[in-house]
Amino acid sequence: MGKNKNSEQPEFLFGKRNYKIMLIGLAVIALGFILMAGGGSDDPNVFNEELYSWRRIRLAPMLVIIGLGIEIYAILANPKK
Repeated sequence: MGKNKNSEQPEFLFGKRNYKIMLIGLAVIALGFILMAGGGSDDPNVFNEELYSWRRIRLAPMLVIIGLGIEIYAILANPKK
């Protein structure tokens, strides 16, 4: 007759390696956003110089960009490798 629908294995769009790389990329992006958080002052009349720290201006955005690059690589990587 026909094929049994329960016996078919679902075919995923990406391979296991691709999903691992994507997870690493998401973790790097999340770390970048966490490093950007905070730095505000409790008193609105007092300016906090920590807002312009090296961590928030240079490191955190670079981590987000690197994480996006990792995500692009994970999408384009060959799953059969």
